[in-house]
Amino acid sequence: MIDEIWQELAKAKYLQWEHASSKRSWELQSLKEACETALKEKHFLDDSHPGSFSDEAIISHMKQLEVLSRVFKEAGEADIPGEVPDYLCCKITLDILRDPVIIPSGVTYERTVILQHLQKVGKFDPVTREPLDHSQLVPNLAIKEAVQAYLDGHGWAYNTN
Repeated sequence: MIDEIWQELAKAKYLQWEHASSKRSWELQSLKEACETALKEKHFLDDSHPGSFSDEAIISHMKQLEVLSRVFKEAGEADIPGEVPDYLCCKITLDILRDPVIIPSGVTYERTVILQHLQKVGKFDPVTREPLDHSQLVPNLAIKEAVQAYLDGHGWAYNTN
């Protein structure tokens, strides 16, 4: 039941991010075009004064356009999906952690996944093969907070497909 709730929540959060990302992309493009137009008008006005036409003015104008393009490219990259850092993913499923627990060997797993391992595969640590009991699972609150902070800034990571 908890997994289904998380899946629906993740789907809703992803759709929310997708909508906001599309809006931000459109706004960035509009703002970029307005800034480019303003720079070109400024360059035209500067060139309209007698004796103001120079190679330095052209070079300066081109540099400003390059900087503007780079700034808007970097701003747009925040919404490009990428890889979720390994430390935020379960070592068994490689999915982003939702309810992380740490075991005595120091490895963090998704609670339901490690419980299934203990139940179906055996009561041992999947890495060290040392005996392991469900009572030894400790919530990893630091990783849980790190996952939430990452999801807050990277809404695309809610996509579970």
